Amino acid sequence: MRHFIMGFERKMVALGNAPHRGGLTRANGFFFMGVPKDYSGNYKADCLAFERRHGLKNFVGFMTAADIGKVLSTAKNGSVTAYITAGITNPAIAGEEPPPWKSGTINIALVVEEGLTVGAMANAIMTATEAKTYTLLRLGYNVTGTTSDGIEVFAFEGEKEWTGTATELGLNVGKAVRRALEESLRRWEKTRAMELC
Repeated sequence: MRHFIMGFERKMVALGNAPHRGGLTRANGFFFMGVPKDYSGNYKADCLAFERRHGLKNFVGFMTAADIGKVLSTAKNGSVTAYITAGITNPAIAGEEPPPWKSGTINIALVVEEGLTVGAMANAIMTATEAKTYTLLRLGYNVTGTTSDGIEVFAFEGEKEWTGTATELGLNVGKAVRRALEESLRRWEKTRAMELC
């Protein structure tokens, strides 16, 4: 599978840094688009072309050089579902000079089927990032992420203000991200081992 497309039954608010339609917007869904390991194209034009080629409109888009069919993992906890693709050939530690660039990224699409404020969506990004970093450290990677990680939170517009670690919703965010990321990393390691054989 070279790509993954998820459409929503109704439009959701989106907040994050995805390369295609990132920022604060409204989205009909999202996609993970596969690119070659040596990709150096125009990501804006390529994502837009992908969206048009597949008849999509107002979709948020991620890019990855990982084999999406082999590494995509999902986990649901309560009203939160995490969709994650992981590759750690491009590791980094926040606050330290990055190594020479290689393809490899962790993409997190977090779908929250509740009504949140924009502040709560930003809080969910923080909680998900903490869960990502803890998972990497616990599994022995000793990095905080990669130099090109992407995250997007999707939710309905509403009044819920907090999604931090002290809240039930934040607990669901953390659990979903940890489970999906651990599984995606396990699959990525298996794929990498097969490539080296």
